[in-house]
Amino acid sequence: MFDAQPAPLHDHTLLTPGPTPIHPRAMQALARGMLGHMDPEVFALNGEIQADLREMYGTAPETFTALLAGTGSLGMEAGFSNLVESGDEVLVCANGSFGQRMAEMAERYGARVRLVTAPLGEAIRVEDVAARLDGKVKMVAVVHGETSTGVLNPVPAIAELVRGSGALFTVDSVTTAGMEPFRMQEWGVDYTYTGSQKCLSAPPGVAPIAVSDRAFARFAARRTPPPLWYADLGGLRDYWVNRSYHHTVPVNLHFAFHAALRAALDEGLGARQARVKQVGQAVVDTLAPLGFTPYVKRPEDRLPTVLALRLPEGFDDAGVRAALRRREISVTGGLGPTAGVIWRLGLMGESARPAPYLRLMAALEDLLGEKHLAARFEEHLEGVTA
Repeated sequence: MFDAQPAPLHDHTLLTPGPTPIHPRAMQALARGMLGHMDPEVFALNGEIQADLREMYGTAPETFTALLAGTGSLGMEAGFSNLVESGDEVLVCANGSFGQRMAEMAERYGARVRLVTAPLGEAIRVEDVAARLDGKVKMVAVVHGETSTGVLNPVPAIAELVRGSGALFTVDSVTTAGMEPFRMQEWGVDYTYTGSQKCLSAPPGVAPIAVSDRAFARFAARRTPPPLWYADLGGLRDYWVNRSYHHTVPVNLHFAFHAALRAALDEGLGARQARVKQVGQAVVDTLAPLGFTPYVKRPEDRLPTVLALRLPEGFDDAGVRAALRRREISVTGGLGPTAGVIWRLGLMGESARPAPYLRLMAALEDLLGEKHLAARFEEHLEGVTA
């Protein structure tokens, strides 16, 4: 049912919401010799990356896709730099740290930000977006999977509101693209980005983006050039489409990313979604008797790739995580208001497999004096071979 070639278990087990363990095919690609960024072989590779990104994102056939030479935060910033001008009304949905980061970036580029918020652990309400959306709004921006709280926001429903409003629709797909359904063309998304080190298990350092024709038209109509030269869409298109020099791209990261993305597409996005769901549910069921409970109350609002679990009463969060780290197991706690309240367990790419979580359960058995955690986890995983 699943790809039967799990990543080898290295000395350190990463169960964080990013980065994720590097896929073996990406690791192998990293070892190849250096080529110049203007080499014909690199341009051919880039063309394959662009085609594969269109498949991953579910874009129109000729949609512009590319890799930015930076992490997902550069993908976020590039969208506002290129598509927002001073004085533009931008509606930002913020129900966690990364939605708030969107709002801050938009303001730095001169936008007049309208915030739509939701309490931590809750999804953005579509009716709240509808109440703030009017013909003056130039862009609506939302985080699909809010990494800081493990919430999945209703992007398809928000997209339906935005269609026909004249506003561009920007979606942060950092913890969803490549693991959860993402349908850029069908939903009407104009700009999206992720990070290579998230669902695709490639090394950090490149941010895959996709830009609609509508967004390029908005870019072309700018009154002034984008303030961020490095990620100027025109310069990027010159390099990726016209094969002319813009800046030196990290060639070896391109080869590694290409290998990781191909591995994901070879496995099948549906198969990846299924193993995330099954491994995540097994973790929840195994830890429930200890008092761990889902932080996000409504099941439909839970982000499968970042499992947010409320800690049991009296649980020594910092102490247990430090003890796990001494055993070469990394688990991430909460951010800001949720520090000491939740764990955020990554289920992206190569971390969404039984082997690393089996190692976690064995360690927790010893640290917490709880018997049979590993055996219980294996029982819940019956039939999963990944």
